[in-house]
This record gives sequence, C-alpha cells and structure tokens, in this order.
Amino acid sequence: MDDLVQFLRDRNMADNHAYAEVAHHFGGDALLGSHLPMLDLVDMLARDYEAMNPADARHAGLAYALKVLAQSYAEHPHYRQEWRP
Repeated sequence: MDDLVQFLRDRNMADNHAYAEVAHHFGGDALLGSHLPMLDLVDMLARDYEAMNPADARHAGLAYALKVLAQSYAEHPHYRQEWRP
C-alpha cells in the first residue's frame, strides 16, 4: 500500500501543477477552485491512512477508498493492476 499512496501523491502533485499552469495561462481562479478540493481529499485520505493504526477497523476502508481513487489513473504507466478495488 505504500507504493499506492506514493503513486497517488505523485499524481496529486502532477495534477496540482497542471491545474495551476492552466489557471495561470487563462487567469482562471475558478478552474483551480473547481478541482483542488478533490486533490485535497486524496492528500487527506493518504495522510489519514499513513497515520492510522492498521488494527483500526477503518484502516481497511481507507485502503479501499485509496484504491478507488487510484483507479481514475488506471491508464497511467505506473498504475498496478493489483491496486484495483
């Protein structure tokens, strides 16, 4: 799961940079406002997963949520099939 969390963090960073670049070129603060909450959610879930005791019953639920979120990157060359929920 550590690899999945890192994969999501890497995608999150790349997406943040891409959205910022588009907003910069087009002057679209509204564009940033419409996408960044989802990226923030990914980051929050990843942090919570890493901090949570694996014995906590919610840990498995967070792992599943991260797998679902990662599925949107299934076409990315670094996505692994074992991450499918």
